[in-house]
Amino acid sequence: MAIYGLVGVSGFGREVMPLLKANIDNKNPSSQCVFVDTKLSKNQIKGNVEMLEQDFLENKSQEKFFNVAIADSKIRRKVVEKYILEGCKPISIISETALILDRNDIGDGAILCGFTHVTSDAKIGDYFHCNIYSYVAHDCIIGNYVTFAPQVCCNGNVHINDYAYIGTGAVIKQGTPEKPLVIGEGAIVGMGAVVTKDVAPYEVVVGNPAKPFQK
Repeated sequence: MAIYGLVGVSGFGREVMPLLKANIDNKNPSSQCVFVDTKLSKNQIKGNVEMLEQDFLENKSQEKFFNVAIADSKIRRKVVEKYILEGCKPISIISETALILDRNDIGDGAILCGFTHVTSDAKIGDYFHCNIYSYVAHDCIIGNYVTFAPQVCCNGNVHINDYAYIGTGAVIKQGTPEKPLVIGEGAIVGMGAVVTKDVAPYEVVVGNPAKPFQK
């Protein structure tokens, strides 16, 4: 019997767990799904729903799969690297209401929440979070550990580099095959922003049209 660990017990983790259970119930209903978190102590464990990270990683009797429901991309990467070294296998979590069309390439450990869309000819890296009602349109290239908050509109021919965070309700203007719109590594697009131009690496942009955030 396999055990499936969802790392992260925040609100997003609690939203994702039912999707994981639905995915697993359709394939292997005898398997166990648990929350895994480093902050849990023995007296916080709730039956077989939650598990200490140490107990999960040291479990030798079951095949171990995992995903990471933590929005911070750098923390997500550290968790992934640790769990891979411990012999755990990544699993993608895809809602039954997610729509994935043709000729897409989606990496390991993705989370595609309810009513998300990936249309055609998109290339998406590892450990992508696509929250409710967000979409990735045609000919987009998404890097590793990218996070979409809810209702992100990522139109065609957009390139988003590793570790970028796209806030709730952001709209990213369509690029062209000759000149895709580029969001740099580690950039943050604020909620409700309308991105019409490239965003530099690690830049924070807000507003309509989106401009660099001034403290």
